[in-house]
Amino acid sequence: MTRRLLLAFLVMTPLMTQAQTTAQPELPKEPLSITTRDGKRHDFQVEMALTPGQQTTGLMFRPSVPADGGMLFDWGVARDSTMWMRNTVSSLDMLFINADGTIRRVAEDTVPGSLATIESRGPVRATLELAAGTAKRLDIRVGDKVQQRIFGAAP
Repeated sequence: MTRRLLLAFLVMTPLMTQAQTTAQPELPKEPLSITTRDGKRHDFQVEMALTPGQQTTGLMFRPSVPADGGMLFDWGVARDSTMWMRNTVSSLDMLFINADGTIRRVAEDTVPGSLATIESRGPVRATLELAAGTAKRLDIRVGDKVQQRIFGAAP
């Protein structure tokens, strides 16, 4: 019996690893805009992570994120958000967004593959992942405003 389990493990492990290391298909996209404190508006088309499965997978195994793309994690209600970079191969900027669309926290240049948690430091309605360097390039900061339908303001 033990031999059969070992054999099954040896056969199945490479198959499971292969399935877990492939990028997931893109999710449906929606428009999102960020208006910085100087009045500049920056437009994005972001994938919407709405279900627990989509949110667990996120941008894992994606080799890159487009400069005008990203992923918006809608938590449905304001709550603490804790993210990590497990199985994420490209660095990201993470924006933690209050229910009114105001950016609460910006975590820049996250470390690919890291298991360290990245926290919202308070309840947020959503978390936005963008390509690393986007926040710096566009001068996005805490207090800037995100327009998207989940915040009651379409871009």
